[in-house]
Amino acid sequence: MHIGYAARGLAEKQRLCDKLTRTLESGLKATMADATAVSDAPGAETGGEARSARLVLGFSCLGHAYSHLVTLLYLTVVLALEREWAMGYADLIRLSSLGALLFGAAALPMGWVGDRWSAAGMMVVYFLATGLATVLTGFARNPTEIMLGLAAIGLAASIYHPVGMAWSVRNAAARGKVLGINGLFGSIGVAAASGVAGVMCDLVSWRAAFFLPGVVCFATGLALLLCWRMGWVTDRKRDRVVEALASRQDMWRTFIVLSVTMLCAGLIYQGTLTVMPKLFAERLSGWVTGASSIGGFVTALYLASGLVQAFGGHLSDRFSPKSVYILMFAAQIPLLALAGMVGGLSIVPLMFAINALTVLATPAEGILLTRYSPGRHRSLAFGAKFVLSLGIAPVAIMLVAWVEQATGDFLLLFAMLAGFGGVLVVAAMMLPGDREAAKLAAPAIAPAE
Repeated sequence: MHIGYAARGLAEKQRLCDKLTRTLESGLKATMADATAVSDAPGAETGGEARSARLVLGFSCLGHAYSHLVTLLYLTVVLALEREWAMGYADLIRLSSLGALLFGAAALPMGWVGDRWSAAGMMVVYFLATGLATVLTGFARNPTEIMLGLAAIGLAASIYHPVGMAWSVRNAAARGKVLGINGLFGSIGVAAASGVAGVMCDLVSWRAAFFLPGVVCFATGLALLLCWRMGWVTDRKRDRVVEALASRQDMWRTFIVLSVTMLCAGLIYQGTLTVMPKLFAERLSGWVTGASSIGGFVTALYLASGLVQAFGGHLSDRFSPKSVYILMFAAQIPLLALAGMVGGLSIVPLMFAINALTVLATPAEGILLTRYSPGRHRSLAFGAKFVLSLGIAPVAIMLVAWVEQATGDFLLLFAMLAGFGGVLVVAAMMLPGDREAAKLAAPAIAPAE
């Protein structure tokens, strides 16, 4: 009897031990699964990866500001050269055509190199080469040397948009927000160009307008080189936010449509940008007295309109990027038509509204391009975008010069820009709809490789 009780006790203890073992094993497996899930979860990044993403955003934003700053200095410097070199505005402004062409056209090969080598390495080259070219342009002694210096600036600065934009998007958790912040710095560069050039021309010389930004840009390149060599900035091979890949049909459809819209948007942006200092010099004649005051108006306008770009990123994250894109450019059409007829101080808020609508639409365009292009060719895709939107700058410059020479005013110019806006809106309606986009919206944050 006692032996039976003892056997049953031992059997009960054995069952309890087996149950405890199974519980421990299942608990260990669950713990390991949880650890794996945490490591693969959105936002699960090492401290080094998070630091690299922050530095990438910082250097990308500075690079965007510099790219516009140094390439637009000449639009105000030309007003000083009219007096110093006794040349006409139309002849002087044409000297910037080659640089403007290279700024856009060279974006495609620069993007190709960025995809195959290193985004961080290409950004180092960008800062150093652009800074050096800008300083050297300040030593120009005649129109030919100015033209070659501006061409060198355009070629070096062409690295930024295909490489720097793709670099920031690849490291972005909220793409619209990052594109908005990045675009804000680009607008600051646009705004600062006229102000920096005007102040330097009036207080020092037109050469100083190139020397100061060039030195700052070169120094930033040295700082990025240090961060890259120390491993603080790394190259992320995959997008931080991973989405389902769009179909080949939707990719080609978007590429064709965006090619038309970006070409039209580029003509509008480059046309208004080129004409702005001369437009203010003529229509604000009672309010401006020199290059610095004209530059002050242009700087204030672009800075104020640029501040809304972060809000544009928020709109594009929250609402349909396609709808945001169409709405902003549709609202711009009547304002462009009106700008050709308005004079006095009224031209300032009108040009502010035109530029604000452009920058509000820019993050939406970036999201559409990112969504419908393969990650491994992201820099190439952005390169193609800027070949169109920036490479069209020489056409815009020649258009401004032709209209000014032929009519002595800019009424025809703004009528043509309004027409380009109409073409843009009609073409944008053919982009993939929100249903197609919703199929791709299953984002997750991937670790860097």
